[in-house]
Amino acid sequence: MDAVAVAACPGLTPSLIIAVTAAKTLAWAWSKPLIAVNHIHSHLQAVMLDTDQDCFPAVALVVSGGHTSLYSCRHPLELKLLGSTRDDAAGEAFDKVAMILKLPYPGGPSIEKAARTGNPKAFHFTRSYLEKDSLDFSFSGLKTAVLYHCRGQNMLGEDRVPQMTAQEIADIAASFQAAVVDVLIRKILLAARRLQAKTILLGGGVAANSALREQLQTACDREHLKLIVAEKKYCTDNAAMVAGLAWHKLQAGLTADLYLGPHASHADL
Repeated sequence: MDAVAVAACPGLTPSLIIAVTAAKTLAWAWSKPLIAVNHIHSHLQAVMLDTDQDCFPAVALVVSGGHTSLYSCRHPLELKLLGSTRDDAAGEAFDKVAMILKLPYPGGPSIEKAARTGNPKAFHFTRSYLEKDSLDFSFSGLKTAVLYHCRGQNMLGEDRVPQMTAQEIADIAASFQAAVVDVLIRKILLAARRLQAKTILLGGGVAANSALREQLQTACDREHLKLIVAEKKYCTDNAAMVAGLAWHKLQAGLTADLYLGPHASHADL
């Protein structure tokens, strides 16, 4: 073992405190270098774990339950944030819509499963693209549109979602999923055109969604872009992606000291 690595930001403070404290203790006890990494950045490293392809320069999207972030990447340690969510992350919207439809947690796989038998054109949920040329994201309005649509089927006018048939749930799930995928792909392509990028990287929990993977591949083929997507086993949080990014930092001599503290929000790690 060459070093001890820990995702020190961003995240929930109590969880980060436990992880950082444990990592510092092990690094001290074993006399090993301590390396702190950014959790979101490590999702991009997950894209490269099982590929020999040249990944850079690229436009990269990390899309998960807590984050929807678009980057310009020249190297695993050279990332520039282009845009991020202004409210709900895409994965968070999946979870909330799954709750509305009374589907199991986590919402991403449940929505995807229900959508397989649904019609993605059954309902048109408005896509929020924000200002012209904006690379930021917003999914709270989409989530609310689904909620109001479901409540609107309640002829009693009560402030609750009525019982729906399996087909209605499938159609709503498919239509919601289509809206999210449309927004994500449009923003990725906008960034690629703006930066004249030739490669697209996709990671994070929502990157496991088959509709997103397939439709983004189709869009990239049309635009003559190379798409590299994290293998599904590396899309959700895992230790391999943290270790992968930490390796690059170790090679660059970017180690932390035992005064390292957690950062709930983004930090320059």
